[in-house]
Amino acid sequence: MSKVETVYFNEPGKMNSREAILQAKKRADQLGIRDVIVASYTGETGAIAAEVFKGYNLVVVAGMVGYVEPNQDRMKPEYKKAIEDNGGKIIRACHSFGGLGRAINKKFNAIQVDEVIAHVLRLFGAGVKVACECACMAADAGLIRTDREVISLGGNGTGADTAVVLLPSNTHRFFDMRIREIVCKPRVWERPQ
Repeated sequence: MSKVETVYFNEPGKMNSREAILQAKKRADQLGIRDVIVASYTGETGAIAAEVFKGYNLVVVAGMVGYVEPNQDRMKPEYKKAIEDNGGKIIRACHSFGGLGRAINKKFNAIQVDEVIAHVLRLFGAGVKVACECACMAADAGLIRTDREVISLGGNGTGADTAVVLLPSNTHRFFDMRIREIVCKPRVWERPQ
């Protein structure tokens, strides 16, 4: 048996980013984890993580170009530079829980299995869903291994407010993933509409 501290933020959001990253770093160091994943569309959260996790295998999952509008890259050049200057790697990829399934939903208003998985994970908070999804995306890109634990951070649209320790999987082997610990997360979050 072991006792481990879990931090619960009073509310979700970007204001928790630095503290979530520091909590993740503390737990990574305790467990000897050197692989860290963080979701960051604009790069702001990724730049903070790259500073804190300098020397680690930091993977910043920036999502895909064109998510909001065709050909639009939401990552700001100054954050991209800060991430890369501190040794972070940036990947852009289709969401593991919302590629073709999202297209089918938009076109035909039919829910697909990837959306069901996403909604179930959101029962723990949006950040848990994002952390799991980004771990799959990083594994699919070959930037982390699936046979050792990682720390993965996510949030609820902007910033990071959730960190989990997990054994990652590739997307097509999603049910091999194991969430081992929740390092921090908001205690409350918005209910889905």
